[in-house]
Amino acid sequence: MEEKEIGAIVQAEPLKDFCRRVFVKLGVPEEDAAITADVLVTADLRGISSHGVARMRRYVNGIKSGMMKVRPEVKVVHETPTTATIDAGAGLGQPVSYRAMQKAIEKAREYGVGFVAVRNSNHYGIAGYYSMMALEYDFIGISSTNAAVLVVPTFGRNAMLGTNPISIAVPAGEERPFVLDMATSTVPRGKLEVYNRLGKPIPLGWATDEKGYPTTDPGLVLRNLLERRGGGLLPLGGAGEDMGGHKGYGLALAVEIFCGVLAGAAYADLVYPKDEQGRPLPSRIGHFFGAIRIDAFRPLDEFKADMDDLIRRLKNSPKAEGQTRIYIHGEKEFEAAEKHAREGIPLHKKVVQDLKDIAGEVGVEFNL
Repeated sequence: MEEKEIGAIVQAEPLKDFCRRVFVKLGVPEEDAAITADVLVTADLRGISSHGVARMRRYVNGIKSGMMKVRPEVKVVHETPTTATIDAGAGLGQPVSYRAMQKAIEKAREYGVGFVAVRNSNHYGIAGYYSMMALEYDFIGISSTNAAVLVVPTFGRNAMLGTNPISIAVPAGEERPFVLDMATSTVPRGKLEVYNRLGKPIPLGWATDEKGYPTTDPGLVLRNLLERRGGGLLPLGGAGEDMGGHKGYGLALAVEIFCGVLAGAAYADLVYPKDEQGRPLPSRIGHFFGAIRIDAFRPLDEFKADMDDLIRRLKNSPKAEGQTRIYIHGEKEFEAAEKHAREGIPLHKKVVQDLKDIAGEVGVEFNL
């Protein structure tokens, strides 16, 4: 973000407190509000601004419209020693996801593995927040979600799948953990929103227009997706099969199966339904979480030593000409989090203004 675009540099804790107070003012229980605020600010700390407090407007509007329930009836609808399925009652996605991952970890502590699916939920923030919860226990964590229809299937014209992120977090010994947190599209919608906010064209190969042609106009793609006029984001790998777009399509579809079909949630273009007057109904999206206890497979210290060795072999391998560093997934985000914790989180001036507007609307003090 260029310096002229920064509206404020804020510390994480005051920003969390502001978000928490907004949610509480809207009727969200204190604990749920704190969890949701923590997920959002963690995204900003890790440099994933597309999923940070810039999303507050989405949640405020969702709560006001009744699409997101502030006090949902959350219930376990199916359970075995190693699995569970939870109905989120159309509530905020963050609290139910946090508790679902906790349940997966508890099951893994007792039985070696734990998997929990969630249905009837809403947007849950960054996938990596939940997979990383397992790192505290030296477990492997898994997190994924289906999402609003944004991605065009290979050889398709209309968006039929979500960006459907996958996150896997794996502990190491002396090295940082491996934390994969990726959309199965070329980019997430939030990336287009950032480019659109900055007035910048997107690279060719990220998205298509309503006729299926590549476009560099993020505003056009976002409008077409909102109005369901056709086109959308491309799967990871891009258009067609030459660069592996069908593989990204397959990954997105796999997430749709785990989070939609297996969870008993909505899937494909059944998510985010509307009533006869075109008003949004609860999104009915689903999530999937997993925790794996490493010592159920081999001694933990041996595993972590081998993880260190694997990471070092990659990082110390020959660099491409002109390059000085090979990164491990999650490394840039850990470094960003350390920097932002020390120096503060930069917020775009449009995001700052939106937060001020939200503060005025709900009646909380804006003191960032």
